[in-house]
Amino acid sequence: MNAATNPAPPAVSVIMPVLNEERHLRNSVRHILEQDYPGELEVVIALGPSTDRTDVIAAELVAEDPRVHTVPNPTGRTPAALNAAIKASRHPVVVRVDGHGMLSPDYIATAVRLLEETGAANVGGIMHAEGENDWEHAVAAAMTAKIGVGNAAFHTGGAAAPADTVYLGVFRREVLEQQGGYNVEFVRAQDWELNYRIREAGHLIWFSPELRVSYRPRPSVRALAKQYKDYGRWRRVVTRYHRGSVNLRYLAAPAALVANAAGVVVGAALTPWALLVPAAYLAGITLGSLPAGRGLPFAARLRIPLALATMHMCWGYGFLTSPPSLARRVIASRRPAVVGDPAPQARETAAETTADR
Repeated sequence: MNAATNPAPPAVSVIMPVLNEERHLRNSVRHILEQDYPGELEVVIALGPSTDRTDVIAAELVAEDPRVHTVPNPTGRTPAALNAAIKASRHPVVVRVDGHGMLSPDYIATAVRLLEETGAANVGGIMHAEGENDWEHAVAAAMTAKIGVGNAAFHTGGAAAPADTVYLGVFRREVLEQQGGYNVEFVRAQDWELNYRIREAGHLIWFSPELRVSYRPRPSVRALAKQYKDYGRWRRVVTRYHRGSVNLRYLAAPAALVANAAGVVVGAALTPWALLVPAAYLAGITLGSLPAGRGLPFAARLRIPLALATMHMCWGYGFLTSPPSLARRVIASRRPAVVGDPAPQARETAAETTADR
């Protein structure tokens, strides 16, 4: 078979926004460099102002492998890091990976194949949370259960199909450049905002369970609480930015927070019957944790209700307290989608792909 019938696979740039990732960075980069992919590969790490040994580890990785490069990200913001890494990279396929994400061995090869098969501008898959101790195992179980995160396909799985957004993403460079990269005002939810513009421009976003990234959960209750407060805060920004994006899943956690708080206050001030509301919530997450924790050590199973409550209540608090001024600043930075020629026959190819499955 000659080169005309078996063309060389496209070269790939992997971009990584990194801040205080000394615990996982080396292992994450190893999973990239050991990919089962025959094409050319480079890794561009955008270094934020870390306070741990992240910069030292990154320098060691650069010295050990010529495919690894670094660029500075003095702001520490994820979208600024991603834009800096995109600018410093050079290949036609761009893969986003976080510093605590571990790619499955065939992730890049599968993603490149899916880009070709579907004609999509961006493909992504499952955020597979995996822990390394009892607390992290509990958080991972909560993050992959519907009682914890609802029906989001990139958490719980699902059939391959067009999607509004995907986890991380594997992009065609020309589409990233056409849209001007990430909006730096979106400290969180920058993936959603970029994918929204990509879809507005007529391109396809594709979810596939074939793509899998192992994710290391936050190592403490405090870190998980901050993460989910930020998630809720920025999801409220998204709902103000794009009014049509609200759905009942986004309102469940705020409603649970308000109901539980009202139950406690009314129960303490007026009637103990009101305490049935928070009691019912606790009973619900305790029962819901039983199937989520199947197969885990007993100590991990005991922690799942705490992980669920932390995720729900902090997400709800972030959503309810997200200031309108934050949304106004983000809306003022709105970038219109840049419409060009969409990926060839993307939607037709996607429809055919779905029909074949």
